[in-house]
Amino acid sequence: MRLDDEQESSNYEDRTGQRGGGGFGFPMGGGGSGIGGRMGCGGLLVVLVLTLLFGGNFSQMMGTGDVGTTPSQQQGAASDGQSTLDPQVKRVVLQVLGSTERRWTEMFRESGLEYRPTTLVFYDRGTQSGCGSAQSAMGPFYCPADEKIYLDTSFFNELATRFGARGDFAAAYVVAHEVGHHVQKLTGVAEQVQRAQGRLSQVEGNRYQVAMELQADCYAGVWAKRDTNLMEPGDAEEGLTAAHQIGDDVLQKRSQGVVVPESFTHGSAEQRMTWLKRGLTTGDPDQCNSFGNR
Repeated sequence: MRLDDEQESSNYEDRTGQRGGGGFGFPMGGGGSGIGGRMGCGGLLVVLVLTLLFGGNFSQMMGTGDVGTTPSQQQGAASDGQSTLDPQVKRVVLQVLGSTERRWTEMFRESGLEYRPTTLVFYDRGTQSGCGSAQSAMGPFYCPADEKIYLDTSFFNELATRFGARGDFAAAYVVAHEVGHHVQKLTGVAEQVQRAQGRLSQVEGNRYQVAMELQADCYAGVWAKRDTNLMEPGDAEEGLTAAHQIGDDVLQKRSQGVVVPESFTHGSAEQRMTWLKRGLTTGDPDQCNSFGNR
């Protein structure tokens, strides 16, 4: 990726030097929405569960959310000790985040609305989020309660070494996917989910959650397509490899040896690649309706 001239976002918190945080490494029930995760207990790969319900295209969604609030910037270094954040990782992540802010601001403006940026929280091992305890075993996730993305950057190393998804665009896809969940929050999905969760079975809820994750994948592709100055040959392939490697079927096969489609909450490898590619090809958020006729 060509990031040299990209301005970094100022919407971040560095909690990597803080002590405490924690939890047991299990997913937060109903709290966050992420690209993938794993249980700390035995290293079992899992995904965060959040039952989501939505239908309609992007233009319709843009009219449902409260997106007119002035954004608040939250920036700072670790307050409880010395930061352990790698400067290079920080720079790349914040450049990607800054790019997503500019592209989504443009897309919201096209609909006559104002985009409110998310805040990205860097942490080390554990911290607290608006959705409960956060731990590196959970993987990156977005918390709709406080509108923040939580990222233990050791995930990037695991993505490359354990799952074979290397490259700067693979890491950028992770960030852009979580920003996609923030877009879904701003467009009113979270409020609709709260009303719908009580009447859905777990299996049906999983189907809607899969659709939600696939839409976030598509939105990540839309961002990349819109910011054409960033993309270099091979970048799209890096993203598609990452999408494949964190598909539910690939993770389940690796962790437990069998695949249980009824338990999918993020989508199969094929589905994740398909929807990321759709965004990369079209650059049109209206083409990201993964919910169909639900």
